[in-house]
Amino acid sequence: MSQKLSEKIALITGGTSGIGLATAKRFVAEGAYVFITGRRQSELDAAVKEIGKNVMGVQSDASNLADLDRLYTTIEQEKGRLDIIFANAGGGELVPLGSITEEHFDKTFNTNVKGLLFTVQKALPLLPEGASIILNASATSIKGTPAFSVYSATKAAVRSFARNWTLDLKERKIRVNAISPGVVPTAGYNLLGLSEEQVQGIYSKSG
Repeated sequence: MSQKLSEKIALITGGTSGIGLATAKRFVAEGAYVFITGRRQSELDAAVKEIGKNVMGVQSDASNLADLDRLYTTIEQEKGRLDIIFANAGGGELVPLGSITEEHFDKTFNTNVKGLLFTVQKALPLLPEGASIILNASATSIKGTPAFSVYSATKAAVRSFARNWTLDLKERKIRVNAISPGVVPTAGYNLLGLSEEQVQGIYSKSG
């Protein structure tokens, strides 16, 4: 059975849990060598152990540009190139209009927008012609969700990045796609203080 990603080198940011970890496992199963990032070393080590082979964890905060520089220096030294980037790192909190703080706004945009932008831009020297960039947006970018306006706005920006970067990179034949998952019950929802049923309820009531 042929492997779709044989000999490909991939980077998955936020690869210690949820969608990122599941993607890393699948990429390795399809023949890729995968770099994953996470902010906490203990969770990173656990994810590397769980994936088992053809993986390296690099501690990195997507919103920290110095961390990104160190990440790409490591990738260049280890493998010399990147064929696939899955810019997946991100997060958000439920804060309704009227209660939004500058801290909440900056934290969410720094990771989901600034961090994602520079994750991609700083990788460009490592990307060969025909590479693939995948951006993790969200269904919240196109449908209203109570108390989730700041997060939703960041994900709308991610979708816009994909449309524009496709044109910026077309001469290099680099593909840029955005995925917009709906509800995917993961540990990330625990950070919102919500049960799976509550999350499902939010999405079902949004229009």
